[in-house]
Amino acid sequence: MTQSVVAPRGARPGTRKRANANQRRQHRAAYLFVAPFLLVFVLMLLVPLFYSGYLSLFATRLVGGSQFAWFANYIRAFTDADFLAGVGRMGLFLIIQVPIMLVLALFLALAIDSGRARGAGAIRLLVFLPYAVPGVVATLMWGYLYGQDFGPIAQVFRALGFGAPNLLSASSILGSIMNIVTWEFVGYNMIIMYAALRSIPSELFEAAEIDGAGQFRIAWSIKIPAIRPAIMLTVIFSIIGTFQLFNEPSLLKGLAPNVIDNAFTPNYYAYNLAFINQDVNYAAAIAFLLGIVIAIVSYVVQLSTQRREAKAS
Repeated sequence: MTQSVVAPRGARPGTRKRANANQRRQHRAAYLFVAPFLLVFVLMLLVPLFYSGYLSLFATRLVGGSQFAWFANYIRAFTDADFLAGVGRMGLFLIIQVPIMLVLALFLALAIDSGRARGAGAIRLLVFLPYAVPGVVATLMWGYLYGQDFGPIAQVFRALGFGAPNLLSASSILGSIMNIVTWEFVGYNMIIMYAALRSIPSELFEAAEIDGAGQFRIAWSIKIPAIRPAIMLTVIFSIIGTFQLFNEPSLLKGLAPNVIDNAFTPNYYAYNLAFINQDVNYAAAIAFLLGIVIAIVSYVVQLSTQRREAKAS
């Protein structure tokens, strides 16, 4: 952040000119430092975004080639059963998996911050470690664990005399993917919440303890309200991540080809449309609609939270 250089009152014209020259140099230096980010932002985000929007307004016909179609691709998406099924599937994923993951992350953050857990540093590292594992590696690892023939989970059940569960069946696949995503990202969300907890003044806890409040009361009445912005941040990140789900279905499809189809998630559907079916224009429209859905859901969640806070205050 640059500071304005103001010449003192009554200064001579030469002094004012030097002050203005110094200010202009500071502004140029600031723009020079920001320029690389702006260049990458424009080339890697804005240009592809506008180009994708341009493509979504065209349609490729067998006769006549690429033609301007206005919003025909968007209208097609609203009547596309595969796309709507994928959005509904991810809506169910959002309702079930995200609360479980964030509640678990909040519990771990509160437990570590309380100082009552032994080996808090080691626990924090172990919980965060899965996030450092690449998503592809994590999915392949869990795919091996889920395997019905040679997977360790199936072998343990058989050793105990039970039938091996099919964790990649049509009724279990969504829950299996939820488990993978939770294992991957609970540590990331825990770190965000834990960092917010560490910024709360310790005097508040000491005063509450003097008044006789226990750890649960302190957590519920002081800690959780104080880190609501951090919790909201993790909620929005989780919403975005849910509708962008790609690695897990694309890799598990090889293990469950009859369960996971090419439209299992909207993001995976757009990929298959663009690179398998070569329908780039419709894929671009799907991607734009997906972005709109994410923005609407995130806005509704944030607005409802703000209204509850306003009523509480």
